[in-house]
Amino acid sequence: MAASEDRRLADRRIGNRRGEVLIRVRMSAHDAHYGGDLVDGARILGLFGDVATELLIRNDGDEGLLVAYELVEFKAPVHAGDYIEARGRITRVGNRSRSMEFTAHKAIAARPDRSPSAAEVLDPPVLVVRAVGTCVTPAKLGSR
Repeated sequence: MAASEDRRLADRRIGNRRGEVLIRVRMSAHDAHYGGDLVDGARILGLFGDVATELLIRNDGDEGLLVAYELVEFKAPVHAGDYIEARGRITRVGNRSRSMEFTAHKAIAARPDRSPSAAEVLDPPVLVVRAVGTCVTPAKLGSR
């Protein structure tokens, strides 16, 4: 099977649309920063940075640099034990800049009220953070 065919099959398995990156991460007790096992919003922004890096590698062959957020909206709390799906896509391509939109959804919620290990699949997932940012790529590479 050709590498491009492998990639297309993998993209379908994890629900990617062309040009979109998805990562899914469980928030651990280590991620909890505040009372009630609340996770710091900066942890989600870190996930957006990882998404941006993958988008730039796929688009430009270089990790580039996330230089600014134009918008960040925290919509719902995130707790230790929650599973977060962070997605991103490039919305505009300049000479060296790339505008991107990011969303983070809670797909599984920890339910410590039921038992210490209980969790619930959320259908539909809950939007927890939305952001818009700008990345840049090195001048020598530009767009492929």
